[in-house]
Amino acid sequence: MLAGERLLPAGGPPRPAGPGAVSELEASRPRWVWADTREAYPPLLAAGVRVSRCHDLALTEALLLAYEGRHGEPRSARAAHARLHGRPVPDDAPEDPGTLFAPEPLPPEAVAEVLADQLARIAALPDPGRFRLLAAAESAGALIAAEMSHDGMPWRRNVHDALLAEMLGPRPVHGMRPAKLQALADRVSAAFGHPVNPDSVQQLVKAFKGAGVAIKSTRSWELKQVGHPAVEPLLAYKELARLHSFHGWAWADQWVRGGRFRPEYVVGGVVSGRWATSGGGALQIPKVLRRVVVADDGWALVVADAAQLEPRVLAAMAGDAGLAAAAGEIDLYSALAGSFGGQRDHAKIAMLSAMYGGTSGDAARLLPVMRRRFPKAYQFVEDAAKAGEEGRLVRSWLGRTSPPPSASWRELVSGPEGGRAARDRGRFTRNFVVQATAAEWALSLMGVLRGLLPGPARLVFFQHDEVIVHCPLDLAEQVANAVGAAAAEATRLLFGATPVRFPMEAVAVSCYADAK
Repeated sequence: MLAGERLLPAGGPPRPAGPGAVSELEASRPRWVWADTREAYPPLLAAGVRVSRCHDLALTEALLLAYEGRHGEPRSARAAHARLHGRPVPDDAPEDPGTLFAPEPLPPEAVAEVLADQLARIAALPDPGRFRLLAAAESAGALIAAEMSHDGMPWRRNVHDALLAEMLGPRPVHGMRPAKLQALADRVSAAFGHPVNPDSVQQLVKAFKGAGVAIKSTRSWELKQVGHPAVEPLLAYKELARLHSFHGWAWADQWVRGGRFRPEYVVGGVVSGRWATSGGGALQIPKVLRRVVVADDGWALVVADAAQLEPRVLAAMAGDAGLAAAAGEIDLYSALAGSFGGQRDHAKIAMLSAMYGGTSGDAARLLPVMRRRFPKAYQFVEDAAKAGEEGRLVRSWLGRTSPPPSASWRELVSGPEGGRAARDRGRFTRNFVVQATAAEWALSLMGVLRGLLPGPARLVFFQHDEVIVHCPLDLAEQVANAVGAAAAEATRLLFGATPVRFPMEAVAVSCYADAK
């Protein structure tokens, strides 16, 4: 066991001491070991107690199972303990502690067993140091996610309501469309000459077919290629309907409380390690709603994002001197332009095509330049793609592991469509190694930044490579400097001494919309 660790029962804080005991021990900055941060930490936050470090058994178990090629097996501390003793393994279905037959929390002795097993499995890995950093970053991310849900992001409900009224019309009776949406729906029906529900893909495809237009879907890109009077109001309807459904009045009633937007983040919710949400859509806030995010009086929002994160990650991982030199500049694509006839756009197309497996359009003639000028970077993603095509696993820089191919994929690749299926998986693994490592860098950045923030400053938003800190106005400059320091430290933690720069441009604003 590591020095300074404190074990908690799988169900949360120790009983009966509760948050008070945690608060008292926190002065020595222990690393708390508990089954699941999502269960253990919110009660502490509600009691005004914050912890500096933790080891999340469920998140670490998921990382280890994936590394061992056992994606999808139950990851809970209870499941891990059952595996240790050869007992039936319970699934990961959420347990309601209020039910009559809810299981007792795992005692500290069982938590200690699971921890010891995890530490032993990590120590046996080819590069245990990297994996320890991954587990620590993932666990820190769980603390941050819980804190962001607890603290919430400033959200002016009156501004939100006014914006919705401006764009959609007055709030309608439940089950009815807002006035402006209904007007657009009426225009769609008028264009076809009969009633058509713009929310029904089946009715729209049938209506277009009746008008002599064959479409396979009602996706916006396909509709824009169609010359029909229904297209313009339909596209406008789809845009406003998305706002109404995902960030309208009902959404605000559920997710905005006390002047704060309080989403539910899922750490590692995507196989690449990116976060997801189980509600609130925090990772999909449209630009039009940024004007609703306004700092409290006397406070500021410090907004920062990493420029061209994934290409910089590739440069650092591959050790490509040429690409690393370009990644030492603020605008990587401008620095690369000389290799592509002075065209920044061509440099961007070549880089993104190499990472995502694009071969159409300009990519076909630009990729050979990429391969010739930056051979190590190109070969790095090519090797990942080849591994995927062959059904092998690939790993991020710290050890997050891609899911193994399914049985249906293996059957498919042995048939006439095998080439296409193999290439599809190759495109996935090609980007996985870069995207997953970028997610690790972002997690490390937040973990470091959280420890550098002064006093009342709080991380309140995270989206892939962007963070927002809400802080008193007189601390904004200090917070902006902390963001830069955190980016440098995250880079050092992952890649050591590297010429690659990971610039984080931080700006202090009163409204999120003014940041960009």
